[in-house]
Amino acid sequence: MKILIGQSYFRALDPKELERKMPYPPLGALYAASILKQDHDVIFFDAMISRSPMEFILFIIETKPDLLLIYDDEFNYLTKMCLSNMREAALSFVTTAKTLSIPAVIYSSDATDFPDSYLNAGCDAIIYGEGEMTLQEVVESFEKNVRQLPDEKSKYEIDGLKFLHDGKLFTTPKRKLMENIDDLPDPDYSFVDMENYKRIWIENHGYFSLNISTTRGCPFRCNWCAKPLYGQTYNSRSPIRVAQQIKTLKEKYQVDHLWITDDIFGLKPNWINEFANECKKLNIQVPYKCLSRPDLLLRGNAINDLKESGCEIIWIGAESGSLKILDAMEKGTSVEQIYNATEKIHQNGMKVAFFIQFGYTGETWEDIKLTRKMIRDCLPDDIGISVSYPLPGTKFYDTVKEQMKEKKTWKDSADLDMMFSGSYERSFYKLLHRFVHAEYRIFKYIKRKDLPAGRHVWHRFPKLIIQIIRFVRLRIWLINYIRKEKLSPL
Repeated sequence: MKILIGQSYFRALDPKELERKMPYPPLGALYAASILKQDHDVIFFDAMISRSPMEFILFIIETKPDLLLIYDDEFNYLTKMCLSNMREAALSFVTTAKTLSIPAVIYSSDATDFPDSYLNAGCDAIIYGEGEMTLQEVVESFEKNVRQLPDEKSKYEIDGLKFLHDGKLFTTPKRKLMENIDDLPDPDYSFVDMENYKRIWIENHGYFSLNISTTRGCPFRCNWCAKPLYGQTYNSRSPIRVAQQIKTLKEKYQVDHLWITDDIFGLKPNWINEFANECKKLNIQVPYKCLSRPDLLLRGNAINDLKESGCEIIWIGAESGSLKILDAMEKGTSVEQIYNATEKIHQNGMKVAFFIQFGYTGETWEDIKLTRKMIRDCLPDDIGISVSYPLPGTKFYDTVKEQMKEKKTWKDSADLDMMFSGSYERSFYKLLHRFVHAEYRIFKYIKRKDLPAGRHVWHRFPKLIIQIIRFVRLRIWLINYIRKEKLSPL
């Protein structure tokens, strides 16, 4: 079969990500391509580098595949956000395929959460759960009768599928997850234009970064975090397999840096230590960034092992400086752990970054002030701020869904709209997002220990003055708001 693999996430439809100029190949789709290329003619469309969804539509028309597979990169957190821009693009691809009598299959968080939108547009089947094994069985069923639907019997026999039966949604049993993900082939980066990726990175950042995955799933129970595909599980590749993949990427593509996409990196006992040792044996050490939790980082020699293996910056889901809010989120972490982990990371000469979210149910101005205090006290090396985002299938979504109006998803990753009734009006959270960023930058500059001496410091003044002006303006707006609402002072 001639199979066209593409994705619904387009950087061109996400101005914030496009401006960052930090593209990563669609890892999930590359895994799918690696599996299918063994028995089929695979054609690949890379939405991350594409200038417009129209390019994909024209590509479908030009190539006339036997099967269209929209396979999203679930290792990229942006695809889990169910952004409406990307859904509209995906539906246009399905419509195009159906016009040409080409079967269309989709694998994505959004299709899993909102199957009716896709199936009513003409999608023949939605793969949900872990995708690779289901994908192979789906393709085999199509192959028996090219350009026609699988017969009813074969569809019912494939675990991990959603499709229409007599006009109604039918879901087959969820497929059992793979326990040994080392059985999967490495993602085949030859399907994408690596030279183009490298050019964008080096021209804008001076180095070349690639993405890899070492685990699947997350066993923790933060009640706002959606896990539509892998669920409440955690499976890991072996340290030696990961080290070998990095060695290949270093030798073949001269990669300078890695983003390890795992929800939780190195959770298994001694995994990071073994990984560091394998990297030493292979004489490789590529700087990387990863995600973890403050409680995990305080266990044993976790931070030192991360440093030994090449970790450069650790992003942690700090979320809030209020223990009340952390407990309400069922995070299983404390504010004290965030402070302690940050201190230990900095003492080890590494960087730490915080994910912060405002607007969780029950959060008050006093809780927000505690979060601002935590940021000022810890002074992480970077921050990412959002507002609480209700995703289907989560306890948080069930709590606030009655408060949600017509808007159910963000348009793009910069939307940051409060889609439910928070403690304060929507405009407040937009202002708060900008203010906390400005406040953070000012404090970060003031507390820097590497400011240049002498006349060289003047070169930094224009930027600093702009930041101060922005900060003062936002502070005035916020002061006026809290006076109107009779909140405690900043």
